[in-house]
Amino acid sequence: MTERKPPGMTTQDWVELQIRQAQERGEFDGLSGEGKPIPKLADPHDPDWWVKDFMRREKIEADVLLPPSVQLRKEKAQVPEKVAKMRTETEVRDYLADLNERIRIQIRDATGVVIPVGFVETEAVVEQWQRDRPAPAPQPARSEHHEHQGRRRRSVWQRLFS
Repeated sequence: MTERKPPGMTTQDWVELQIRQAQERGEFDGLSGEGKPIPKLADPHDPDWWVKDFMRREKIEADVLLPPSVQLRKEKAQVPEKVAKMRTETEVRDYLADLNERIRIQIRDATGVVIPVGFVETEAVVEQWQRDRPAPAPQPARSEHHEHQGRRRRSVWQRLFS
């Protein structure tokens, strides 16, 4: 516990005296940040530093701050990559129908920034998706007797969880 500030001394002088005495006792030697600059002290002043720090810390994408029409244009540009990961044509068609519906809603909404976003041509994307898919490998024909034996060998647990 520190002693009290003498009545005739200013607070600044008292703090400086306490720091000097602690340095003489060696209390600041070997600290983890010794000799390193204070982070962000030399950076130019940014009034939005706290927002950027929050977004970085919470791992929030900056795209959520864009107007909806810009978000839709970016998503429309990423359609080939997203569709390539899908497994069925129904899944592709559902995704494209949902995207076109969101674009339709954005076109109707005249508030905010208006950036033209065209619809996605569903049939063209589906055809491209079909061309990019690898051809299914032919299944080897199995005899009926072999299939029957394969079914008999499965345990109750295998049938239950398959």
